[in-house]
Amino acid sequence: MDDMTREEWEALCDGCGNCCLIKLEDEDTGNFLFTNVSCRLLDTKTCQCGNYALRKQIVKDCVILTPDNIEQIAEWMPSTCAYRLLHEGEGLPDWHPLLSGQKESVVEAGASVKEWAIPEYEVDMDDIEDYIIGE
Repeated sequence: MDDMTREEWEALCDGCGNCCLIKLEDEDTGNFLFTNVSCRLLDTKTCQCGNYALRKQIVKDCVILTPDNIEQIAEWMPSTCAYRLLHEGEGLPDWHPLLSGQKESVVEAGASVKEWAIPEYEVDMDDIEDYIIGE
């Protein structure tokens, strides 16, 4: 992964949007809990960031994944994430667009947040624990 070009690195993203879901850390177990609430920049109809180039400036706690930080943040990435899978020595799932040749294969496989994630601006963040969907 360290030897990939920027274009190759970016191509690993399947466009699922799961990394843009707000996650909570269980204080007792240290496990990360996913919610169905997405970052305010995620377009939940397309699973694209509304301002990818400036996401870190707009959303201060946005984490920009790089080969240099994958080791530290892999555990909170979705289990189907190509970056996490490759970091852990696993292969890509059959539905990954790089293998299927189809951008929509991630949606068809049910691995996308398309249409079911709720943007954070529609949620009372004091009630975020009500939106936990799993680890």
